[in-house]
Amino acid sequence: FNIDTFGLLVTREAAAYTFIGGWSLTPDQLYIGISRLLYPFFVGLLLSRVNKLIKIKRGFYWCSLLIAAILVMPRIGGTEAMWMNGAYEAFCVLIMFPLIVAMGAGSNVTGKRSVAICQFLGEISYPLYITHFPLIYMQIAWARNHPDAPLGMHVLLAVSIFILSIAIAYACLKLYDEPVREWLKRRFLMKRR
Repeated sequence: FNIDTFGLLVTREAAAYTFIGGWSLTPDQLYIGISRLLYPFFVGLLLSRVNKLIKIKRGFYWCSLLIAAILVMPRIGGTEAMWMNGAYEAFCVLIMFPLIVAMGAGSNVTGKRSVAICQFLGEISYPLYITHFPLIYMQIAWARNHPDAPLGMHVLLAVSIFILSIAIAYACLKLYDEPVREWLKRRFLMKRR
């Protein structure tokens, strides 16, 4: 809600009423970053301690659908009512994401296809997390330098970046992550046995 408890958010006009930030060592970015880190951490601990998981059939698909629905929502409220976007983002972070985590943790994944999809997504999640940001910055730079490009070109670029992100993450998994983990396991764990 853009509440500036410690007087650190005065320069956030473009990012007001969002959770954008936390990427540098300035006081306002540290304030945002610590908030972005601590809330999910402590809510995750709370969910694991309370152990009130939501058990539903086909939980993987329902969770995927909910995440997609949340993430495709554009910024709402415009410049006249930016608080609406803050309310939406707060609702998603405070209510929907813990709900989705509880649903996912309480669901069993069955079926070969579902298990394979979950395993693949789990394996590439960290390489994807580490490698996707440069591609996003290149897409944003291209969009800013080509504001008159047709919508179809922006969609094609977004889809291409998505596919390229998955391919790079998979390549990093197979060419670096798995071989290095195997080498470390042979080097340090096998000697102890």
